[in-house]
Amino acid sequence: MSDIIQLLPDHVANQIAAGEVVQRPASVIKELIENAVDSGATSIQIIVKDAGRSLIQVIDNGSGMSVTDARMAFERHATSKIRTTEDIYNIHTKGFRGEALASIAAVAQVETKTRKETDEVGSQLVIEGGEVRNQDPVVTAVGTSISVKNLFYNVPARRNFLKSNQVEFRHIQDEFQRVAMAHENISFYLHHNDAEIYHLKAGNLKQRIAQIFGKKLSSQIISVDEDTEIVKVNGFVGKPEAAKKSRGEQFFFVNNRFIRSGYLHNAIADAFDSLLPAGYSPSYFLYLEIDPSKIDINIHPTKTEIKFEDEALIFTILRAAVKHALGQFNVIPSLDFEQDPNWAFIPSATNETEIKMPEITVDSSFNPFEHHQSRSPKPSDIKANFDFYNDAVELEIENNHAHQLFESEEIQPENFDVIQWMNQFLIVEFRGELLIIDQHRAHQKILFEKFIRSNNGSALVQQMLFPIELELSPNDRQKLVNVEHQLLSFGFDISLDEEVIQINAIPVEVQQEDVVAVFMDFIEELDYQDSVELDKTFAKILAKNAAVKKGVGLKTEQMQTLVEELLKLPNPNYTPYGRSIFVQMNTSEIKKILQ
Repeated sequence: MSDIIQLLPDHVANQIAAGEVVQRPASVIKELIENAVDSGATSIQIIVKDAGRSLIQVIDNGSGMSVTDARMAFERHATSKIRTTEDIYNIHTKGFRGEALASIAAVAQVETKTRKETDEVGSQLVIEGGEVRNQDPVVTAVGTSISVKNLFYNVPARRNFLKSNQVEFRHIQDEFQRVAMAHENISFYLHHNDAEIYHLKAGNLKQRIAQIFGKKLSSQIISVDEDTEIVKVNGFVGKPEAAKKSRGEQFFFVNNRFIRSGYLHNAIADAFDSLLPAGYSPSYFLYLEIDPSKIDINIHPTKTEIKFEDEALIFTILRAAVKHALGQFNVIPSLDFEQDPNWAFIPSATNETEIKMPEITVDSSFNPFEHHQSRSPKPSDIKANFDFYNDAVELEIENNHAHQLFESEEIQPENFDVIQWMNQFLIVEFRGELLIIDQHRAHQKILFEKFIRSNNGSALVQQMLFPIELELSPNDRQKLVNVEHQLLSFGFDISLDEEVIQINAIPVEVQQEDVVAVFMDFIEELDYQDSVELDKTFAKILAKNAAVKKGVGLKTEQMQTLVEELLKLPNPNYTPYGRSIFVQMNTSEIKKILQ
């Protein structure tokens, strides 16, 4: 029987390795920028076309490479970062495995120009699909320029799995920000399709935060500084008012390397305990300095996860450092121990003060059984009543029962006898069944279907007499630039300035007071979604914000129209977010309850 195990050809082995290192254009950006940082560069320029599909170019003014080094850099497991096994546990640089450039060159067309300061001329190296085409002397500036063209040109299947340009460029921005946030002493430039996206000048950390996330956030953060024998913690955390529903502005760095850690995130969440509303997460930019021998950064291919020697101790120190920072800046309420709390808020009396006996006023005409139609419910009444009855609306409806009621034939227009209950629910008899309908969710469903149908530029628009202005970070501004045409198709006319968005027109269904909330929801949902998904997301957000609110009284005609339009829909019992819209009960079910 012949032998069946054999060594893989180099080009196949390189492509397999590339699958681990080069997952998408953002992976290339990360590796090349980190190499530029390790070279001692003070200025790094990144040029991207078609979200990295056509071109990724990274230019630095670092130390450059000799002719031999330029060639060796693209060999597998060739590196200047480590020499022995012990070096792996004393890493102070970004990359160290020596696989990145070889993996990139295996799946792209790469051109490198590099020169050391001591050399009169540099070296130009051209590699295609892992094969060296030529290496020639070239006149070039000190430093290194690497151009990666036609990524995955020789692996069509991998190229087909890439997402839209919008999604891929968002991943590029993420990698760019992570490196830029770790090295505020380096100038960074990012251009995409000939447009300047970022121009970050060297400075301090707070300036870098303002450059990337906007001046508004830089005024909402407080410093963290704690030095222990185990770890040194510094950076910034956001005040409670800077918290968001999304988890975008959250950065951990260990020895200037970005990491992800749900465990350490919980330490920050614990420090903010009771300071944030439910569903909100704090912003933070925290840097941990620790002995490299106390951590293992080699447990993940992209080195974004780290194993700590004593993770529980790091958790405790980090939580204490953040709590201390919040307390120092009076974010956490403090008590005055010099004053008796029982007497703190009792006003003092003087001799001239006239002492009055308490009085009790009784309305003798009050009748607790009399119903006052004119009385408007207070917001607190509405909330309390809705909380009390909310469980009824949350009941799950059997799918087959709902289908039997609505799918048999198209609903014909008719006058429904509708009763509004608690200014939240509509009660109606329909085909022998009793329906209790949540008015907000019903209207939300109707508007969602309407927005989806009109998402072709035919949306009715109302022009703003006085345009609404929103201050945005460069990051959030870029998100809206990418989807400006989709916003227009929904009826939003916007103008984008450097840090301000001006809203000139909105859909007729949206109230002016809801516009800010709508755009904040847009921005939070814009990450990593393709255009088709975004259309549905935008429609859901618009419907949620534009729908009639709980606690609003409706006229008879409005209630009848809402019920009629809801029951005409193919699947009327679920909102775009998958929540039940109504409870339905037949006569036998009601009799069982009353037995």
